[in-house]
Amino acid sequence: MALPQDQGPWISKSLFKSKALEYFRHVETSGETIVVTDHGHPTLEIRPYEHLPNSELDPLDQLRNSVISYIEPTEPVDQGHWEALQ
Repeated sequence: MALPQDQGPWISKSLFKSKALEYFRHVETSGETIVVTDHGHPTLEIRPYEHLPNSELDPLDQLRNSVISYIEPTEPVDQGHWEALQ
């Protein structure tokens, strides 16, 4: 299946809706990415699935060592600051 020449990898939502399975097969076989638009604005990206190693999928591993500093993390919050956060 060839993508419409006038839009390249960008497909309108109405055209995508009518031929979704064909576009899915195209992405699977070619590896190309398709952008689905709504009124000319990109809204979705259809691309081949990429398996990531388990360490990259684990949210705790992603957050590990991301805290830069602890500034009195066990101290109670001042009443004035608490009200300001509400």
